[in-house]
Order: sequence, then C-alpha cells, then structure tokens
Amino acid sequence: MFNDIGPMELLTIIVIAVLVFGPDKLPKVIQDVMRTIRKIREFSESAKQDIRSELGPEFKDFEFEDLNPKTFIRKHLDSDELGLKEIRNGFDLKKEMAEVTDAVKSYDTDVPASPASSSSSSSSVAPAPRVDMTKKPEEPVQDDRPPFDADAT
Repeated sequence: MFNDIGPMELLTIIVIAVLVFGPDKLPKVIQDVMRTIRKIREFSESAKQDIRSELGPEFKDFEFEDLNPKTFIRKHLDSDELGLKEIRNGFDLKKEMAEVTDAVKSYDTDVPASPASSSSSSSSVAPAPRVDMTKKPEEPVQDDRPPFDADAT
C-alpha cells in the first residue's frame, strides 16, 4: 500500500503526527485509523464477492485488476492463445518482398515484346500491353490554387 514512501518521508509523517496529536493521544488515533482501514478492506472484499456471485460461474476467475486497461492488454498479449508469436516469427517481410519482386521481374521477361506475333491466330487472346514502370507519369497542369487535401480540412 505504501510502496512509494521512503524512510525519510515515513519519519516526517511520524514526527508531524506526534506534534499534532501528542504522545498521549497518538496510540488511540493509530488504533482508530487501523480499525477504519480494516473495515474498508472488509467492505471492498465483500463487494467483490457479491459482484463475483452476481456474475455467475463463467466469471469465477474474474479479477478486478483486469479492469485496468494496461493490465488487461498485458495479460491478453502475453498469453499466446492464437499462436500470434509463431505467425509473427514465421513471417519474414524482406523475404516475401524479394519473392514478389522476382515474380514481377520474371513476368516482365516472359511477356513477348510485340503483340503482333500473337495476332496470327484468331482464337488466341492478345496479351495485355506492357506498362513501362520506369517512365514518370505525366504531371498535371499546375494551377495557382494549392491542391485540395480533404484530411487537412
């Protein structure tokens, strides 16, 4: 409960308590504070038990700490029920991109250069025209207005 209180802070609190309540009333004040803390803990535990009993047997392992979003996410990401770590480790993006690049390059070399050679037979379908990816697309006519950006407005 008091994990972040250092020894100097604890000593300061004790000195202030002695000065405020006096040495003769301090034991009674400490007893009253401890009794109040104990009652608050009992009340919160009974409230937790009531909530668990109302939720039913499917929530018997429900923990109230899971309601904290950080704890909830950490708990569900650490447990790898779906096998996401195996999928993540088995997927190599560089390798996949190299395979796609090789496939595109091999497709470019397999397509005939002139479509006229395939037009001799009437039943065959002419291949799609090659698109030169090295050419830059034509630039649009420049207006005096800046381009419209829907996300910026």
